[in-house]
Amino acid sequence: MSAPLRADGLRCSLGRRTVLTDVSLTAEPGETIGVVGPNGSGKSTLLRALAGILRPAGGEVLVDGVRLDRLTARQRAQRVALVPQEEDLPADFLVGEFVALGTTPYRAPWSGGGDAERAAVAAALRSVDLAGFEDRPVDRLSGGERRRVLLARGFAQRTPLLLLDEPTNHLDVHHRLQLLRLVRGSGRTCVLSLHDLSLAAATCDRILVLHGGTAGPATAPDEALTPEVVRAVFGVEATPVTHPRTGKPHLLIGDIEDDSCDDASRR
Repeated sequence: MSAPLRADGLRCSLGRRTVLTDVSLTAEPGETIGVVGPNGSGKSTLLRALAGILRPAGGEVLVDGVRLDRLTARQRAQRVALVPQEEDLPADFLVGEFVALGTTPYRAPWSGGGDAERAAVAAALRSVDLAGFEDRPVDRLSGGERRRVLLARGFAQRTPLLLLDEPTNHLDVHHRLQLLRLVRGSGRTCVLSLHDLSLAAATCDRILVLHGGTAGPATAPDEALTPEVVRAVFGVEATPVTHPRTGKPHLLIGDIEDDSCDDASRR
């Protein structure tokens, strides 16, 4: 279950401020695309535009060849699921009730949940290592558990395109890696924003680097996150290495050395 995504020439504004200018992105069926950039570079804005929640001031977004702005809200929700970076869970909900909201686009109006919905909720919770949490009040969850419940709702939506805004926030190392394995193994087309450059390099097929309100094309991790690009965009040094067991690329990140200070200390 996957679909191609194409965004052409997106220009996005928040109020009077232009956040993104002429940003284009394609994702092939089943591909995982990472979006990286400094704080305030427009990662969340881009994902909201790709989900059809934010209407771009210019450009267009197509999922499986269909323009999102020509679909109803229900039709969009059957094609695209967005898991935001932060969201307040309603305190009086049980976990199962909240995750079941992901199945709403497929329900008939005013219909209640049946066996199929309960099975979908249970499967989504198992996928994020929260099996049996259906009757747990959401206000008794830890930060990491709340994050995984949000992800479970997105998985329960069963869309061919999945958009994840900083999905590894509040997750420990085990669940962070488990989540990214789950995304890659789901067969869905996925676009996710990440702060961890090494994690993006190791898990994404291609990476889009946002900087100064725009971006070049998404490219393979070793092309997108060269030491020169990382220094210019993030102001840190990046040393590419190959993991000795997996053979996947990783980045060792460090501060830019200030040679002038070193020179002064030697005088």
